[in-house]
Amino acid sequence: MNRLCKTALWPTVLLATLGVAALSASPAFAVKQFKERFEKRYIKADSAEPKDAALREAYEKAGCNVCHEGESKKNRNAYGRALNEYLEKNDKDDDAKIDAALEKVESKRSVPGDDKSPTFGELLRQGKLPAGG
Repeated sequence: MNRLCKTALWPTVLLATLGVAALSASPAFAVKQFKERFEKRYIKADSAEPKDAALREAYEKAGCNVCHEGESKKNRNAYGRALNEYLEKNDKDDDAKIDAALEKVESKRSVPGDDKSPTFGELLRQGKLPAGG
């Protein structure tokens, strides 16, 4: 292949590579009902309290990464792993079970095994995501 063809081909290969990378970097998707129950319990849309506004903003940025991390929805952060102890995907239509799991997890430490770390509930009340999202 001559030098001109190689030079013309390079931008096309680069753009194709970037396109594939962008498509494969989509965020993990949480179970919609779990996310809705979390939002109903913790996200105060109309509150002007600074901590509520901070949590709302962090939540909107984090999306599914409130519970998940990485590129696969199977990868959970500390908060997602804690919730997973009480919930299964087929619990998605059981609002009472979801709410009970959210409540139980509030008392768990954000860093498992570290008795000095704040609980997930303490972080949420401070206007912070439970796992740093």
